[in-house]
Amino acid sequence: MACTAKPKENLDKAIVKIREAASKGAQIICLQELFLSLYFCDVEDYENFKLAEPIPGPSTEVLSTLANELGVVIIASLFEKRAQGIYHNTTAVLDADGAYLGKYRKMHIPDDPAYYEKFYFTPGDLGYKIFHTKFATIGVLICWDQWYPEGARITALMGAEILFYPTAIGWATSQDEATNSEQFNAWQTIQCSHAVANGLHVVSVNRVGLEQNGAMKFWGGSFIANPFGRVLLQASHDKEEVHVLAVDLNKTDSYRTHWPFLRDRRIDSYQPITKRYIDEG
Repeated sequence: MACTAKPKENLDKAIVKIREAASKGAQIICLQELFLSLYFCDVEDYENFKLAEPIPGPSTEVLSTLANELGVVIIASLFEKRAQGIYHNTTAVLDADGAYLGKYRKMHIPDDPAYYEKFYFTPGDLGYKIFHTKFATIGVLICWDQWYPEGARITALMGAEILFYPTAIGWATSQDEATNSEQFNAWQTIQCSHAVANGLHVVSVNRVGLEQNGAMKFWGGSFIANPFGRVLLQASHDKEEVHVLAVDLNKTDSYRTHWPFLRDRRIDSYQPITKRYIDEG
């Protein structure tokens, strides 16, 4: 989806696209990161805190009714107002009967040019989460979490059958094409590696469109990878699209037994991973 500055327009568009996905047979529908607004973290502006809402709250109420009507699971990424002065980048999960299953708060918060998320978001404090939906046990991580194998591993070990990554990432329009290609390939490769290392499907959902007065082109490229990291479906870089793909979760055991990475983990040797950096001597 491409977004506008008007949350109501974005919500209405999302509802249309959820209905389209459901009509094509979708069972679990994932929206992009912060789908109700433009990606506002390009600036540090106190006015943007007015975009936040409680979770559960008005948006989850609307989407819960829709999930129940259509019999689908909805993964909805929202700007959460937890309390006065405490805000999170949060994804809510609504089951196919409309039940609110809970939320995941983004753990890794970036601070880069045009991605000033530390200004807005308190790091997640709920830990990593799985959600037992009608159709699958799913794990949800958010955008910058994509670069950290630890989050994917922990969520997989908790029992996730599919990892979902609602995302907002793009190219500066001033960049050359070689840099664009390199960045996109790195983004897709790291997530495909999570699929391989953990023997599960990975679904990444990104926004499209020009934002920041044309300075940023969100690169779309939403994709689904199987447990060998093969990209089963990839969306375009510049079009609004609804895709539905059937994945066979019964094959997960076959992948994991033929390439038994989880079996052969040396959990007795991993203590150093909890350190920020390992200094010699």
